[in-house]
Amino acid sequence: DEVVQFSDAAGDSLQLAQVAASNKDAKYIVFCGVHFMAETADMLTTDDQVVILPDMRAGCSMADMADIEQTERAWKELTKLFGDTMIPLTYVNSTAAIKAFCGRNGGATVTSSNAKQMVSWAFTQKERLVFLPDQHLGRNTAYDLGIQLDKMAVWDPHTDSLEYDGDIEEIQVILWKGHCSVHQNFTVKNIESVRKNHPDMNIIVHPECCYEVVDASDYAGSTKYIIDMIESAPSGSKWAIGTEMNLVNRIIQQHPDKEIVSLNPFMCPCLTMNRIDLPHLLWTLETIERGEEINVISVDKQVTAEAVLALNRMLERV
Repeated sequence: DEVVQFSDAAGDSLQLAQVAASNKDAKYIVFCGVHFMAETADMLTTDDQVVILPDMRAGCSMADMADIEQTERAWKELTKLFGDTMIPLTYVNSTAAIKAFCGRNGGATVTSSNAKQMVSWAFTQKERLVFLPDQHLGRNTAYDLGIQLDKMAVWDPHTDSLEYDGDIEEIQVILWKGHCSVHQNFTVKNIESVRKNHPDMNIIVHPECCYEVVDASDYAGSTKYIIDMIESAPSGSKWAIGTEMNLVNRIIQQHPDKEIVSLNPFMCPCLTMNRIDLPHLLWTLETIERGEEINVISVDKQVTAEAVLALNRMLERV
């Protein structure tokens, strides 16, 4: 919150991508997020705009779970199994190189806000979908669209193997074996505890949580969905929220008329996102004022060209 109060724009990954694409005036864009978000901003802004990340250590463990060498190798092996029947989609929580891979292979990016829309589009293009790097968002989205779990497989990049239970010929969705380290910590036991101790409390979670948690919750959706649901809920309503702790605390502060708790009482915030703090923001603004450009995010032009294909296929449909 100490950083958010100084922002000119705030939002989820889709909203921030749209802001970056539409803002042609600002010379400097100080991106108070993690590295993959700043990369996306750099790719969607003009050449004379400068994107700066206050702390270059602000990364994302999920994005790091799919590197380009692993992905190229996986695509080669999967093509041996399924031929030219696959289209790749990547969650925007991925590196520029993975976005570029999807762009040059006819695929697109997705956010948690538009995942259903983009997965539906993908199946108008090919018979099968490869979803990177978050298996949980991919699984939850596909299931919501009517695809059964036995029609999904998981690609393990560490063993270069495909994990599945049903008939391989009937596989429609191939999920990359990646996850969000924060949302992985919400469990069905957390939900059972809330149900037992607070039976009148609504449970809402982010779709980066595992399938079992999403299935046991009352509501599931993107960051924006969660914010909007709490905003529109009646005064006095009770909510247990399964998402990043800083966001939960912000929602609690904004809605003192409602009883709001974290679904997991021992949840910690996203440590890498937390690296973007007031001292780093102040230091960044002071260096700009001195005419210095430090921590500039600059994505290779070829990577940018291919990644923008994937980003634009998404932005054209939302």
